[in-house]
Amino acid sequence: MLTPTITHVIFDMDGLLLDTERIYTLLSGKILERYGKKFDWPLQAKMMGKRTMESAQICVNESGLAGILSPETFVKEREGMLQELLPTCSLLPGVERLVNHLHAKGIPMCVATASCTSHFLLKTQNHSKIFKMMHHVVKGDDPEVKQGKPAPDIFLAALRRFEGIVEASNCLVFEDAPYGMIAAKDAGMLAVMVPGPRPDVSYHEGADQVISSLLEFSPQNWGLPPFQD
Repeated sequence: MLTPTITHVIFDMDGLLLDTERIYTLLSGKILERYGKKFDWPLQAKMMGKRTMESAQICVNESGLAGILSPETFVKEREGMLQELLPTCSLLPGVERLVNHLHAKGIPMCVATASCTSHFLLKTQNHSKIFKMMHHVVKGDDPEVKQGKPAPDIFLAALRRFEGIVEASNCLVFEDAPYGMIAAKDAGMLAVMVPGPRPDVSYHEGADQVISSLLEFSPQNWGLPPFQD
């Protein structure tokens, strides 16, 4: 197998760079528990990578609460708790090492996240060093992102904002969500899935590589400069 020639890197954010999925899981579980429902992994997988109202609609419908709990009420109930907890999120293992390495080697990077601008600012306020190394950030409420993941809109918008002409096939996307991986592949990019300790490997189908942590990533396998340590 030939080594790919990767020139640009695109990162998802939630559950990939930042440990925010546990916060969404906790809060969504608290809300559903009041209605006698459980927030499990299959439901979480359908919501991951979706924009706020889209994910809320999925949660309500899949939980059988349509007509009982509106997506708007779900979002409103969760929002107050998110304001308090999102700034406490931490970087996931391997993030600092990989981002610092790619930045030092001059590899252009960006973030493509379904997060809206207000949530993005809450999540990243204590991690400005990492995000300052990104060439740009495309968020879920960006006007160019007409459809959320699994549509490829956000990755294509991210591609266009790099300097010069960049081929999609030379871009490597890091994702933790099934819909995000589908979006990356539909954009014509290569995709590494970092799902963490997920129970169902069927969600990994289609990924060019699956690793449990960014600590496992070997840049040289993708034509990128190797780690020196």
